[in-house]
Amino acid sequence: ATKRSLLMLSARKAPMGRMPVVLSSEAGGTMIHEAIGHGLEADLAQQGLSVYSRKIGESVASSLITVVDDPTLPQKRGSYTFDDEGTPSQRTLLVEEGILKRYLHDRLTALKEGVESTGNGRRESYQNKPIPRMSNTLIVPGKTKPEEIIRSVEKGLLVKKMGGGQVNTVNGNFVFEVSEGYLIEKGTLAEPVRGAILTGNGPQVLKEIDMVGNDLGFGIGTCGKDGQGVPVADAQPTLRIPELVVGGQQETP
Repeated sequence: ATKRSLLMLSARKAPMGRMPVVLSSEAGGTMIHEAIGHGLEADLAQQGLSVYSRKIGESVASSLITVVDDPTLPQKRGSYTFDDEGTPSQRTLLVEEGILKRYLHDRLTALKEGVESTGNGRRESYQNKPIPRMSNTLIVPGKTKPEEIIRSVEKGLLVKKMGGGQVNTVNGNFVFEVSEGYLIEKGTLAEPVRGAILTGNGPQVLKEIDMVGNDLGFGIGTCGKDGQGVPVADAQPTLRIPELVVGGQQETP
């Protein structure tokens, strides 16, 4: 954190405009958690508060994208053996090669749809009621080496670390800060930049991703929903988005 802070002090302000963006696996899955994860929680989907409501079986992402939620992973922050309703944990395939397969359910939302709970009924403590929550949510790695993805970009931005952000689950629009970013010029990393902000629409970005790395990086945190916080982990490989709006400083001609 100290090294990153000192590096950003000397970095110039990020350029603004539309450009290719490479999300490093070190960014830790913030994008997947916010841009699609919450939208796949069944209570939000059933209430029409998710952009993914009533889209089971439809294409919601690039064919390169497969998303799973897996509380059975060993020694991860979002792992558990049973959820808070006593349902055994399981690996849930949410999106397979771009096609939406199912939502994350607790017992109540599962009963409403006539399906089995996915073991995602979680609560902060005995004082709260269980609700559908993510555990360890990740985009499955692809086959491309991360360095090949960077080499494919003539001019763009590498996001190495994500900062805070917000997403509207109803329409999927998001805004994320970049805490550590670098320019990409002619396929190589150039100087660091500061003050970059990513703006876009989650479903649209997921459909536009055209390269997926063979690596995987985890981020950890505490996810808040309905006044409850639960431990989670998020993960993603290196991803290339052909065009994304980057907020920064207007470059002078």
